Amino acid sequence: MGLLNALRAVRCPLSTSKSWLCTKASLLGDKNILLMGLPGAGKTTVGRIVAHRLGLPAVDVDDDVLETAWKMPVAAKLVEVGGERFLEEEGQALCNFSSTGCVVSLTGSNPLHDAAMQHVKESGLVVYLDVDGEDIIRRLARMKVNRIVGQEAGVSMRDILRYRKRFYEKWLDVRVLCGTGDTVEEVAEKVVKAVERYQSHAAETYVSTRSEGAGSSNQKTYFSDVVVEGLATDGGLYVPKNSFPHLDAREWLRLVDMSYPERALVLLEKCVHPLDVPALDLRTMIFKAYGSNFSSEAVAPVKHLIHNQYVLELFHGPTASFKDLALQLMPQLFAHCLPPMCNYLVLVATSGDTGSAVLSGFSRLGGADGHRTGVLVFFPEEGVSEIQKLQMTSCGESNARAVSVLSDFDFCQRSIKRMFGESGLAGYLAVEYGTVLSTANSINWARLLPQVVYHSSAYLDLCRDGVIKFGEPVDVCIPTGNFGNAMSAVYAKQMGIPIRKVICASNHNRVVADFITTGEYDLRGRPLMLSSSPAIDILKSSNLERFVHHVSGGDGRLVKELFTRLDTQQHFQVPEHLLSRIQEEALAGWCSEDDCLAAIRSVHVQTGYVMDTHTAVAKVVADRLQDGSCPVVLCSTAHYGKFAPAVFKALQIPNIPEDPVEQLKKLEAKASGPETHRDMMKCLQERGSKAHRVCEAEYSVLVEEVESMIQDSFLKVL
Repeated sequence: MGLLNALRAVRCPLSTSKSWLCTKASLLGDKNILLMGLPGAGKTTVGRIVAHRLGLPAVDVDDDVLETAWKMPVAAKLVEVGGERFLEEEGQALCNFSSTGCVVSLTGSNPLHDAAMQHVKESGLVVYLDVDGEDIIRRLARMKVNRIVGQEAGVSMRDILRYRKRFYEKWLDVRVLCGTGDTVEEVAEKVVKAVERYQSHAAETYVSTRSEGAGSSNQKTYFSDVVVEGLATDGGLYVPKNSFPHLDAREWLRLVDMSYPERALVLLEKCVHPLDVPALDLRTMIFKAYGSNFSSEAVAPVKHLIHNQYVLELFHGPTASFKDLALQLMPQLFAHCLPPMCNYLVLVATSGDTGSAVLSGFSRLGGADGHRTGVLVFFPEEGVSEIQKLQMTSCGESNARAVSVLSDFDFCQRSIKRMFGESGLAGYLAVEYGTVLSTANSINWARLLPQVVYHSSAYLDLCRDGVIKFGEPVDVCIPTGNFGNAMSAVYAKQMGIPIRKVICASNHNRVVADFITTGEYDLRGRPLMLSSSPAIDILKSSNLERFVHHVSGGDGRLVKELFTRLDTQQHFQVPEHLLSRIQEEALAGWCSEDDCLAAIRSVHVQTGYVMDTHTAVAKVVADRLQDGSCPVVLCSTAHYGKFAPAVFKALQIPNIPEDPVEQLKKLEAKASGPETHRDMMKCLQERGSKAHRVCEAEYSVLVEEVESMIQDSFLKVL
């Protein structure tokens, strides 16, 4: 009678259960919570605990559906019909099953049957219990299970479990990452929180760094909004309203043996609500972003340099700079979040690497997304390397263009921010051309967020390689100008990566170093000085606004006051208590041109490894500020070949070839590593003689370039 009563409860829940549906169960209304996972993942036990907590009926597909339908134990049915036939009959039985408002524990093999999963997915939320494969193997061994459905002779248990994983990730709505050693009660608690998060989309919103409190706006801004808008309407930058999700040590340890795309998927699922980007779509984007387009299978490998210093190589993407780690993914997120019926022009200011990375990333969009998205890059004519300029200006896409400006990066960035702040311009472009402006600079949250992954991944690699044990601290040293890379390290720390100090390394344009040391941001009479590390030739650091918002505890009123003062008076000083908080999080130093080149030469003599000019800035500052008590990770933000003339000078190599391709070949012959990315070499070899557009440093001229780009991109006569 117990089983019959359970089945009756499945099809027609008792009135006592319905009363729970109006309270705790109102999370999902009459929808089911469907628990999915490998055999031995604990679905049945966890399902009973969750059902008890929520006051819902618990259904186990093995016991309550299959054995009832077949009138025999599941194991006997498997012996009778064999694996392939078993999967089909199991799927058919599930297709005939219906329930509402229940916690349903699926079988380990249900996800292998498409029709069955489509049927049950319509009835509720699929929660994937992501349990470590080694834990599963140990549990199955204790249960004396040596083979599972679909496992053919000669196929190991590890191989079949790995094969199964792709089917679970195909069907999941939310993932519950189970740490090694998690109890069933802890997993059940994670399930309840995951369901609550799914149903509480309204709680996962974003605010401007200049927002003055909850009452300042009744409009909720979601991830999909901030990706498309880029800059907040009040001139501030978007940040999560609530803090970053935090992983505990057992969860982080699950990621140690994962690949870079797998780590990215788990972390970004926690940061992007599934109602903004469904889990399956996010997985597709991530595996496309970090695949064969990277020259290293590790995507962002960590290599020992010297003593306790390690290099995080962030230049294995198609444009050979760290910007690829964000910009191979960000355009896909952007296209997914675009509202219909509008064209979008993505505006970018670059000090070198962002431009080519944006052009590369957006060129990979296909179909309608590619046709209604244009990209316009502004860069300083004299402020980038020759190879960076060739990478940007050789772009052959019809909806993409790079235009140089006879000024510096700060002017380009300031002009773009002004365009976003002028409602009249936005309205004109929308009415006249049906076009909306957006941005792919690191002021866009979708640009910054993927960078959190590589800081986390670097730490996990050090754990995997036995350099540290999880929980032991590391420092990270980042060459920084616009502070986006440094800010993403701060966010990785918030998520639970034990970063002790974020060390910010500046060149002789040391505005960030001066600010972190003194708390004073002073641009008065301060000229931008060109350097051999042009990507950090920046005086007005946009993402510093996010950092001040972070250390001030989200004081939007203070942020607005300080950065408005910077705009109008070119100067501000933070309060003393805030300076103390800044210095708890970060250290900063700067490096002269001579010291930068000397570091490249010294490391090459000692190791044969060639650093680029930005990595060298980080090396010099780390040598001065890091105390040696823990490892330090140097962020290597670009391949040395992008700054070949400076590297030739550093290595004291005479007779520099004029041709960029020959320069790269000559440098490679001198280096033990790293190799030049094939796409960068191909770009240079296929470069045309087409002249690029150069415009005067006037705001109105840049606006004209924007309108011309829109006309060329979206008003074509076919």
